[in-house]
Amino acid sequence: MVRKRNGRLEPFSPAKLSAGISAALADRPVSGSSIERLVEEVEASFRGSGSHVTSEEIGRVVLDRLRDLDEVAYVRFASVYKEFQGAADFEKEVAALESAEQPG
Repeated sequence: MVRKRNGRLEPFSPAKLSAGISAALADRPVSGSSIERLVEEVEASFRGSGSHVTSEEIGRVVLDRLRDLDEVAYVRFASVYKEFQGAADFEKEVAALESAEQPG
């Protein structure tokens, strides 16, 4: 079960997760099999962690995976997950992404 931000519980839906990830990856050079694999990895990461997981926890795992898979999709997904309010939020996220890539 997934606990949403509003406190409501709903069953985990791989299809819903796949749709969100696919939206972030729209028009990006990433195969459908990569999306399926990402969804499976996210689902597997929460298996055995109890009966409930929060949507925030799921979002963090997706962001971690997208950071390595496709930076544009990462920023797109982050804009929804972190509820960006304007261009400054995008700029801050891209700057954080770039600084994380800097060695040392």
